[in-house]
Amino acid sequence: MTPDFLFQAMIYLAAAVIVVPLAKRLGLGSVLGYLLAGILIGPYLLGFIGEEGEELMHFAEFGVVMMLFLVGLELEPALLWRMRIPILGMGGMQVALSAVVLGGLAYLMGLSWQESTAVGLTFALSSTAIVLQTLGERGQLNSSGGRSSFAVLLFQDIAVIPILAVMPLLALGEIGADGEGHGGASGLLEGLPAGLRAGATLLAIAILVVAGRYLVPPLLRVVARARQRELLTGVALLLIVAVAVLMSAVGLSPALGSFLGGVVLANSYYKHELESDLEPFKGLLLGLFFMAVGASIDFGLIAARPGTVIGLVLLLVVVKALVLFVTGRVFGLAQDQNALFSFGLAQTGEFAFVLLSLIQQEGILPQSVVALLLVVVAVSMALTPLIMLVNARYIQPRFGVKESVDDAPPPEIEEPRRIIVAGFGGFGAVVGRFLGANGVRATILDNDSDRVDLLRRMGFEVYYGDATRFDLLETAGAAGAEAIVIGLPSPEQNLRLVETVKKHFPHLHQIVRAFDYPDTYDLMDAGVLHIFRDTLYSGVAAGKQTLKLLGVHAYRLERNGHRFFRHDLAALQTLAGMRFDEDLYVDAVRGSVADLEAQLRSDYDQGAYGEYGGWDIDGMAEEE
Repeated sequence: MTPDFLFQAMIYLAAAVIVVPLAKRLGLGSVLGYLLAGILIGPYLLGFIGEEGEELMHFAEFGVVMMLFLVGLELEPALLWRMRIPILGMGGMQVALSAVVLGGLAYLMGLSWQESTAVGLTFALSSTAIVLQTLGERGQLNSSGGRSSFAVLLFQDIAVIPILAVMPLLALGEIGADGEGHGGASGLLEGLPAGLRAGATLLAIAILVVAGRYLVPPLLRVVARARQRELLTGVALLLIVAVAVLMSAVGLSPALGSFLGGVVLANSYYKHELESDLEPFKGLLLGLFFMAVGASIDFGLIAARPGTVIGLVLLLVVVKALVLFVTGRVFGLAQDQNALFSFGLAQTGEFAFVLLSLIQQEGILPQSVVALLLVVVAVSMALTPLIMLVNARYIQPRFGVKESVDDAPPPEIEEPRRIIVAGFGGFGAVVGRFLGANGVRATILDNDSDRVDLLRRMGFEVYYGDATRFDLLETAGAAGAEAIVIGLPSPEQNLRLVETVKKHFPHLHQIVRAFDYPDTYDLMDAGVLHIFRDTLYSGVAAGKQTLKLLGVHAYRLERNGHRFFRHDLAALQTLAGMRFDEDLYVDAVRGSVADLEAQLRSDYDQGAYGEYGGWDIDGMAEEE
């Protein structure tokens, strides 16, 4: 390991640690932060990194491969089958229309039909890494616009395979720029007849499916029995690398192969273990990829030809956004979700670097044109998080739901409500309905336009927008309210809203939904007093029902249920301070479990429940 390598590693990590938190604090998101960090340390500003950035890009693309594997783990084959219409319909329409329109514009600019076709196919694709990462941070992956974006991105990843096969056929002659002929495949299949290549490709996919279903689960069981966490991490990385090698060997996209591998393992008992082991590597490699994109922007070329670069980037973004908007309208997306869909995918993606390299290699376009197009690709990717931020803050709140409810504008707030409910999904909806049933009307904030439209029809006072924004909270009457119920779709959004409320509306009581123990600890650190975990009450209720079916008396169930809640809350306070010391934390958990079991068993053995002749109201009241 050379000192130069260590210096480069230090520069990348330092840039990320300094710039990304600043970008997050400014509301720009981590993706834009990584891009800015790459620009800062790149050869055209501070100059800490130079030509090695191109080699780094190939290494960092492994983060995209890993991300798609984790996405595949979340998609069971049955769910993927249900998504076939948006994948094939929306994805196919978007790629075809974008390729035709962009290729036609390139032809009008003077390129030949071969060159125009290559440009159209390359720029029809979007960035899976940037779009999914940004949507995930904003909690919008489960919205209709987010699901549509994912479906189109998945189709694009599949479309890379035939596009790679078509590129050599578009060469200006039979001999490419390197002086040799090229077939449509690379790796082990290069030079083989088309029939054999197709058969080998199908065989590779079959091997992937069979191995994922029958070989990998037993391997994971064997490794899990060793009780060495680092071995499970090693197996997870081995799976990703093996899939990438297999797909590359037969000329397929490693990203698509890793996605298929994830889908095959989606029903595995070890899917959550794989997710937790790979998540840190995915985040680090994706960050490295975004930094490499930022560092690859040729500011020298931009300075030499600013009008050309800016004009091409704007033309690309506008044309793709219009094509995507038409596609979204055809498939019935609501206006705000269509805006999210259109602006989110309006850039060119990471596969463009691969395709443009192949285009230059095959002699389809000269090196000078390829260099210009690479700058357009990098700039369009770098602008995407900023475009999505502008859309979320200014476009969607203003135009998102104006056509809903018979084209009526959102109602004005007539009087401030005592309660604000931020997020009317599962948790928020139950709380809101319970408040309404008890005569307390709440102001509801939600960023799902379909849900907003439906709730307005039901007579709720609901407003569209991002509840983490100070201006929306102010408009909703937070200054005059007494409490806010926070039930947003992700822990990150909840925590961001908690900090906003603490800063601008400290008088509000905060009742916050927590997803799991780590999320609960973060909320406790933030000073939240009223935390409600997703599964605590429903889990205890299910346990009580289970014991009731086994014949346990109702009084004992109620009493033990109350005791469990109190014990769990007390233990949570203790465990929060130990969570960073794993051994101490595990010992404390084991002691807490044993203590609770001993208490309940002692009550039962000492006859605390009597003959169940009635309810011990006084005793239960004392325990409240």
